[in-house]
Amino acid sequence: MNEDIDGLSFEEICIHWGEDPERYMGSVVPPIFQNSLFTAPSVEARSRKAGRYIYTRESNPTTDILNAKIAALEGAEEARCFASGMAAISAAVMSQLRSGDHVVCVKNVYYPARVLLQDYLNRFGVEVSFVRGTSVEDFEQALRPNTRLFYLESPTSINLWLQPLEEVCAFARAHGITTIIDNTWATPVFQRPIQMGVDIVVHSASKYLGGHSDVIAGVVCTSRQHIEAIHREMTLIGGILDPFAAWLILRGLRTLPARLRQHQQSALRVAQWLSEHPAVHRVLYPGLPSHPQYELACRQMSGFSGLFSFTLKHNSREAAVGVVDALKTFHIGVSWGGYESLALPMLIEDYDGEQRWGLRVHIGLEQPESLIADLEQALRHAEDKGH
Repeated sequence: MNEDIDGLSFEEICIHWGEDPERYMGSVVPPIFQNSLFTAPSVEARSRKAGRYIYTRESNPTTDILNAKIAALEGAEEARCFASGMAAISAAVMSQLRSGDHVVCVKNVYYPARVLLQDYLNRFGVEVSFVRGTSVEDFEQALRPNTRLFYLESPTSINLWLQPLEEVCAFARAHGITTIIDNTWATPVFQRPIQMGVDIVVHSASKYLGGHSDVIAGVVCTSRQHIEAIHREMTLIGGILDPFAAWLILRGLRTLPARLRQHQQSALRVAQWLSEHPAVHRVLYPGLPSHPQYELACRQMSGFSGLFSFTLKHNSREAAVGVVDALKTFHIGVSWGGYESLALPMLIEDYDGEQRWGLRVHIGLEQPESLIADLEQALRHAEDKGH
């Protein structure tokens, strides 16, 4: 987490990178350029070559600070921010594909990304194969002559499977295949995919990067080689990030390392407690030594965030819903990565391939003792009702 980047620590990049208070009358917080267009004193001066901004759909000073900051955090040459995580994912994927291409994707990927690949792009002649992805052999076996893209998510956001990134990326590069990874779960605080060979990194910035559950945004980080095509997708499809949303994420980044440390500390405490509870079948969290890929997780990541799943011994939807409905401190919500703790009942594919009912939980910034007490009473309440 404290690795130096061009002489600055990770924390200093979150706070200071890309900012110049003297440009903004000494303001310690960069202003919001909440405008659609920029004018010029002459026709000759009105050009990108002259270093001027023209139109916010192309670029904006507030968003450019965020682009620079996130690129530095990921160790990427460039970054572009989008109006949502799916706008970022769609732009990254479509920038790499043409009709007749084939994609290999991990099967437990974020569901809207799966729909994009399986249903939407199928209309334009793009094929996709879904694999477990826990070994490089999964990708080798799915390879076709027209494979152009590996789409990764490590860990996956429901069953917390990992892909061996260095091996998969080395195999992809040897075959001229582009790799994209969704790094939302780990964030650049805990995982640096570009250092392991990944070509393009995407995030839902609505999650940990924003951190306050008040903004929808996405980001793509990559090399200068790929950024032109991604920028073109951004401007033509129009999924640009609003300057105020960019400012909100800049605010969130200032506390990102501190927040992630607390999410990790609390999540480990809660996950360990759940792993010993008699009503719990299994906890799926790569930060626990019981995770079958724990050694890989420790190799690829420097820490673990606050999202994980657990399955119940009473394997039924009624049991999972009963536990969630009995929770009081946890909120019921579909997103995660904010300050609040969340829970949802889910049918989860376990490590052995078995489908079991359980909960996906996000451990927020509340005291872990309060969260454990809430889970204890909810599990007991569900058991008392016979679930």
